[in-house]
Order: sequence, then C-alpha cells, then structure tokens
Amino acid sequence: MRKRGKKPRKSKADWYAVRCVFRWREPYDSYEERITVWRATSLEEAVELAEQEAAEYCEAGPYEYLNLAQAYHLADEAIQTGAEVFSLLRDSDLAPRDYLDAFFDTGAERQAHWAEDEPHAQKK
Repeated sequence: MRKRGKKPRKSKADWYAVRCVFRWREPYDSYEERITVWRATSLEEAVELAEQEAAEYCEAGPYEYLNLAQAYHLADEAIQTGAEVFSLLRDSDLAPRDYLDAFFDTGAERQAHWAEDEPHAQKK
C-alpha cells in the first residue's frame, strides 16, 4: 500500500524496438516494414511512441500505416555494435528453404543482392 503524499516511482526507461508495417499507395503497390528504436518505460509506451512516429511518417509520403506494431524489449542497457534490436519467433512446419521463400524471399522484395563473388553471398 502506498503512503499518502508520495507519488509512485517512475520505472526507468529501457530500449525497445518496434516494427510497424506500411502500405505504399499508388503508384507503388508495395509494403514496408520499418523498425524504429525507442527509449520508453514500458512496451506499451514504446508502441505508442512508434505509432505517433508512424502517423508523422504517413504525412510525409504516400504511405498508409496498417495498424500492426510488434515490439521487442532490448536486453542491453546501451545499444552497441552487434546488439540484437529485434527478434520474432514463428512456429512453422515448412522446410527451411520453403520458409524463407514464403516469408522473406518471395521474389517481390525491393532489395539488393550480393554479387556471387562476394565472400558472404549465398546461392539460391
């Protein structure tokens, strides 16, 4: 029970990453996933901040926010090189190649591909 006259202590702020999904309007016919990083006192606050920023982002271009925000609490106190900023686990019965093709490499992504002679390139 709280004593009279004392305010509840505010939780310390932690880092959160929030992924929001957008649809680009005509003539693009594309979807965009953006991951932004927020200092917040809760997961809910981080999502609220990200959705406020999503509204501002939509004002600046031909985008529509699809009201999907997925948040991730960063375990590290500070963001450093190599810090994990987002993780999402998904259960699936698909084989690894089929999983990647279904969710990440459909052929419709707007992304660059590494040259085959690059040491980190993967062949399909």
